[in-house]
Amino acid sequence: MTASPPHLPEVGDLLELSVGEAVHGGWCVARTDPGPAGPASSAGPAASAGPAASAGPARADAAAPSDAAAPSDAAAPSDAAHPRPVIFVRHALPGERVRVVITQATSKFARADAVQILNASADRVQPPCPHARPGGCGGCDWQHASLPAQRALKAAIVRQQLRRIAGLERDLTVEPVPGDEAGLGWRTRVKFAVGRDGVAGLRRHRSHDVMEIGDCPIAHPLVTAARATGRIWPGAASVEVAAVPGSGQRAVVVTGAMPALDGGGVPGVAADTVLSGKAGSSRRTVARGPGYLRQRAAGRDWRVSAAGFWQVHPGAADTLAAAVLGALRPRPGDVALDLYCGAGLFAGILAEAVGPRGAVIGIEVDAAAVRDARHNLRVTPWARVHRGDVAAVLARNGLSGASLAVLDPPRTGVARPVIELLSAPSSAGAVPRADRARRAGQVGRIAYVSCDPATLARDIAVLAAAGWELEELRAFDAFPMTHHVECLATLSRGS
Repeated sequence: MTASPPHLPEVGDLLELSVGEAVHGGWCVARTDPGPAGPASSAGPAASAGPAASAGPARADAAAPSDAAAPSDAAAPSDAAHPRPVIFVRHALPGERVRVVITQATSKFARADAVQILNASADRVQPPCPHARPGGCGGCDWQHASLPAQRALKAAIVRQQLRRIAGLERDLTVEPVPGDEAGLGWRTRVKFAVGRDGVAGLRRHRSHDVMEIGDCPIAHPLVTAARATGRIWPGAASVEVAAVPGSGQRAVVVTGAMPALDGGGVPGVAADTVLSGKAGSSRRTVARGPGYLRQRAAGRDWRVSAAGFWQVHPGAADTLAAAVLGALRPRPGDVALDLYCGAGLFAGILAEAVGPRGAVIGIEVDAAAVRDARHNLRVTPWARVHRGDVAAVLARNGLSGASLAVLDPPRTGVARPVIELLSAPSSAGAVPRADRARRAGQVGRIAYVSCDPATLARDIAVLAAAGWELEELRAFDAFPMTHHVECLATLSRGS
């Protein structure tokens, strides 16, 4: 006799669930409970009456949906350990009993919003933003949790990803980053989408709809003061505002139709520099001002293109710079690599540490970032920057005798050929491990900075297979109220 497949909920169904673990992407996981009478029956569309189907607590051992992506096939309802359909729930916390409405359903999993909290967690708080709700803005994931609870959830998720993907167990605490106000007012760069009516706002979760949000609570006050959401942007696709807390500088980047400039500025918007660009193109044209901002970190200024990458939390650059130095422990005369170097923050602090008897080689593919990095490193001529794909430049030029490397890749992680090049075997013989790489001219220590625990865990697994050992893993709450977390993994060559 063939067993009946588990009941799959449908969009609009209303279910009562017990919430299990938090998982990557700002979700918690639950599974439907078939109960003693057979497959669970849903309550039907959310607007209908009747009792909701119940479900027991669930663990996240199968898989979790990635940010703005579908879960992996491991989350299938026929999973041997969990034969019931998995439901990924937003606006809930582990241990809660909630009523949810199904917002998406596939043959393998469903997504849902918690619309009623039946048994609340002690960690639940009132969200500081009225748009952090079911059907609301997608910018924040954990506003309904206290800050300590948010950090505990993020730590659990990093451990979960490391265990599930890399097969490693590590204790971990998510450390606060100085520079925000109880998790608010920290985001120094915000990209606002522009709706058909020309109003700049933020998108609903997993939607192209633009919400008029007024002042965003996690935006830095300098971003809010630019007043980008207080005017109409006819024909624009997006408006991005970046600010520098120390100097008060602001930049506005308009994609799509640029409004007529008034005296070199955008009427009603306060900005020192204005850039414009076509939708779908990464090229930007300076319409006003110098086209860059001067950021402050590690005791000095850094020129960064107005549309370029810089940490969005006011304290993140300083925190990560100090953490990378602590992880690599550079000495005068060392040679270091800064891969995916951006505007050269890590290359700059390493150049100061290794001194003129040493060398730093940065590699970056983005042309504007390379110009910024070369400008920022001009005071340390023993640090140089190559433009190009990291793997291609390393394959062409070699490791240049480097014993240290910092990796700060995009969310997609480090390309496999880069790991293979960094893992070239050492011929140092019986030299003690602490000095082996320095004496052999081989990379012996890596500081890996990542904002995606899943790709970090994947790359740690690849590095471990190539003979690297994970010495230390730190995590920083550089994105309060969201599911994002910044990690720093320190790896060394195995014995």
